[in-house]
Amino acid sequence: MRTHEHEIQYRGESLISKMAEAPFFICGCGALGSNLIFNMVRQGFKKISVIDFDRVEKHNIQTQAFGLRDVGMHKAKVLSHNVFYNLDISVEGHIKKLDESNIKKYLLPKNIVVDTFDNSESRGLVTEYCKDKGLDCLHIGLYKDYAEVIWNESYRVPKNTNALDVCEYPLARNIIMMAVAVGAEVLIKYLQTDEKRSYTITLGDFKISEV
Repeated sequence: MRTHEHEIQYRGESLISKMAEAPFFICGCGALGSNLIFNMVRQGFKKISVIDFDRVEKHNIQTQAFGLRDVGMHKAKVLSHNVFYNLDISVEGHIKKLDESNIKKYLLPKNIVVDTFDNSESRGLVTEYCKDKGLDCLHIGLYKDYAEVIWNESYRVPKNTNALDVCEYPLARNIIMMAVAVGAEVLIKYLQTDEKRSYTITLGDFKISEV
């Protein structure tokens, strides 16, 4: 059986080929970014880069695509290794903090940008840069039992109103996986139709709403 045979049967050879050729740059490989990348490569995406300067900590194991043996390693590096080891697909990992001094180097006009950062400062930087340069950018974010998948044209950067560290607030794994699934599907539909569709997701009432 061919790689991605089930996806090919469902989506067709033409769309899978388009997915394989489309270049993506993922901002952050925490709960959203790490799971999103594994989901994307299993569906047929092959040209993915990611930037993140954090290291894997033990409390990340519940929500992120890492294991105990990865603790202490840089997330971008170990994610690239794990994807290649398990799926034979190369993900370009950058162990850097994205900031004003290097954003031009990483967010290139050829890329579709996906923002999965866990803080408003970095999200704001990506939002404004993509607006200024006219780059396609999808934001995927979550808090507690709420998630959103919103294109840059209608995205609003959340304010830092919570005094807790980003790793200390309540978070259900299922809202992460729902956001990842919706985000991946939104990207696929965009490649297929050029249509930018945005959604909010609430786990409490198990609802996905288009916005």
